Amino acid sequence: IWQAGSLTLRLCLSQVLIHVLFEHAAGYALFAVKEVEEIGMLLPQVEESVLNIGKFNSMVSLAAFFPFKSAQAALENMNAISEGVVHADLKLFLETNLPHAKIGAALQEEFGISIQTGGVVAEITRGVRLHFHSLVKGLTGQAASKAQLGLGHSYSRAKVKFNVNRVDNMIIQSIALLDQLDKDINTFSMRVREWYGYHFPELVKIVPDNSMYCRLAQLIGNRKELSEESLESLEEVVMDNAKAQAILEASRSSMGMDISPIDLINIERFSNRVVSLAAYRLELQEYLRSKMSQVAPNLAALIGEVVGARLISHAGSLTNLAKYPASTVQILGAEKALFRALKTRGNTPKYGLIFHSTFIGRAAAKNKGRISRYLANKCTIASRIDCFSEVPTSVFGDKLREQVEERLSFYETGEVPRKNVDVMKEAVKEATDVAAEIKRKLEKKEKKRKKREKKLQELEANGEANGEAEVSFNISIWPCMF
Repeated sequence: IWQAGSLTLRLCLSQVLIHVLFEHAAGYALFAVKEVEEIGMLLPQVEESVLNIGKFNSMVSLAAFFPFKSAQAALENMNAISEGVVHADLKLFLETNLPHAKIGAALQEEFGISIQTGGVVAEITRGVRLHFHSLVKGLTGQAASKAQLGLGHSYSRAKVKFNVNRVDNMIIQSIALLDQLDKDINTFSMRVREWYGYHFPELVKIVPDNSMYCRLAQLIGNRKELSEESLESLEEVVMDNAKAQAILEASRSSMGMDISPIDLINIERFSNRVVSLAAYRLELQEYLRSKMSQVAPNLAALIGEVVGARLISHAGSLTNLAKYPASTVQILGAEKALFRALKTRGNTPKYGLIFHSTFIGRAAAKNKGRISRYLANKCTIASRIDCFSEVPTSVFGDKLREQVEERLSFYETGEVPRKNVDVMKEAVKEATDVAAEIKRKLEKKEKKRKKREKKLQELEANGEANGEAEVSFNISIWPCMF
């Protein structure tokens, strides 16, 4: 029988003889248990005798042991057991040692044997796990521990490597860093404005943008050195001839204090750091956009990369977001307001993080709650498609976005939107075509790779043959040189 949280199976072949199948990192072991009925009647005594290897040996004896040939074989068997699949090694082992013997429901279905569990079987299994290295000849406790540790690490690495939902961790870290950069850039920019404002206070009114102000502070330096020749470089930064001219005129009649060269150098260095942070933020946003197009393309197409990434980050993972109902997605990020409203019996919030979507802002005040419910519903559909689809495509996200646009138009003009069934049929058809195209490209790419590998192997084989010929030729002519 399969036991959750344990890799132990118990096979009962008759009322008198019980065989215990035990999975270990070293291999499969089959134990024969003696005097089942008497043991079952004296369960407390069984619990005591399990801890004593001498008494336990009188109850349990090793019937067969199948060691794994390699660490890779152990990992394959462990993956099969965790998925409830009968591996070929386990099947061969049971067929060899138990002629009428299959795991849990799978074993019972395939071999047709009766499988039972109970308190006594659990105690016997506990004893087998405790004394396993003593029951198997040639296996020491240290070797068993090393095998378990190695298999555990391999299993964990394999799960992390092949679990496609793990890549959303990069999105969670990226959006957290993006929010932190926004705060830091804003704080540092305010520091630059205050610091450089002592020297050139009029610049703040002309250029209110933080990033542009830092670039100008880096470019201008000492305002007294500005001239008509600097007008072109100023215009490149502000992208406006009138503003560049206004900066030049303000520098000539500025009321700011004079500043020493060493102070200007520090201001310029700090401005340079702020500008580089702003440039890195743009690169990070592009990286986030590319990751969202790979991990959650439909959610990104529906609600945008940044808002979609915030939803994934707040939920903890894309899988968690896909499990949430639409009502939870709607208020995700507004938990404090929700619990406060429930406590005071006030109005519950209409939206959380999805408020930053453009759809909520475009809706009329009376329709904001309705469109937020509709949008949350579509976000749930998009996240589930992204989580469980094999081929990443934004077809469904584009169609869902069209539906939200139609619903907004319906609230404003009364034009009846299309039915969800019809829209999804179109999306499924387009997605099938896209998946077929992607599959065709992958197959073509795989053929090219195999062809290239074959060519390299032929070249290597020819190179080795030529090398052997050269060696033999040199050996043959060597005596003739004397």
